[in-house]
Amino acid sequence: MKPVVPPFPNARLRRLRQSPALRAMVRENALSPSDFIWPVFVMEGTDAEEPVASMPGVMRRTVDRIGAAAREAYGLGIPAICVFPYTGMEQRTEDCALAWSPDNIANRAIREIKSAVPEMAVMTDIALDPYNINGHDGFVENGQIINDRTVDALVKMALTQAKCGADILGPSDMMDGRIGAIRAALEAESHQNVTILSYTAKYASAFYGPFRDAVGASSALTGDKNTYQMDPANTDEAMRLVQRDLSEGADMVMVKPGMPYLDIVRRVKTEFGVPTFAYQVSGEYAMMQAAAANGWLDGDAVMMESLMGFKRAGCDGVLTYFAPAAAKLLNG
Repeated sequence: MKPVVPPFPNARLRRLRQSPALRAMVRENALSPSDFIWPVFVMEGTDAEEPVASMPGVMRRTVDRIGAAAREAYGLGIPAICVFPYTGMEQRTEDCALAWSPDNIANRAIREIKSAVPEMAVMTDIALDPYNINGHDGFVENGQIINDRTVDALVKMALTQAKCGADILGPSDMMDGRIGAIRAALEAESHQNVTILSYTAKYASAFYGPFRDAVGASSALTGDKNTYQMDPANTDEAMRLVQRDLSEGADMVMVKPGMPYLDIVRRVKTEFGVPTFAYQVSGEYAMMQAAAANGWLDGDAVMMESLMGFKRAGCDGVLTYFAPAAAKLLNG
């Protein structure tokens, strides 16, 4: 039903904008710290942190420090944290075997967070790129990304992460069939309550550059990821991917990157009505931070405006590096 708007001057739409109280009463969307998932980077070592140069304000932390960071975030009202490992070239191999080791830094971080803050939901990343000497999300054979062999490895990753205490698995690899294979394995191994948040519409984007620095993948990557990540020109394909992943057992779906793809978020939410998330990726974060550092933008204002844009587009939640800073502002 279309709203009935009487002619001017009976309708003065500015009336409802006259004061903070009136604006608050009619505000259509609201942000809360519970809308955020905070991505964090873990590295080898002891009692150390180091900044990610291309992501001002973002740190890599050793596992022994990740529990304290999670505790602080949970105290701000942030319900979930997503773990990404930084791995040097010396740890990367053709067979990617470290990816499903229970003692890799990501899995150690899961256990550390669950020990420090049992109530916090821990999300993981499922893809081979942090462990692959070639920097790709899947196995590389004769220059090709091999789908089915990769899916077998991703299942092993998923099961190990579930055994280590992960609450939410985030397959970010974009291989065909991986959601169904992971869901079947979780059911078979009595991990039926583990949630899958699928990176369903992950585009082959130039906005990922700083993230690849953060996880040590920039120097490892050979070629590009265009054969498995989505073409930025496509929208209908994203709907097919959402339908497929839901049918295979995904509980929630994600669009990545975020702000340049809010049209995709809106289509997903409108057409499927499922829990829908977006990732405000490293390039988006870095651009705003750089502009704020140069005095070109009000950093806090654009941070909050960008996050509200996700909610307005239909997101149930956002993965964002701004999570602690935004939560502090929202908490006053």
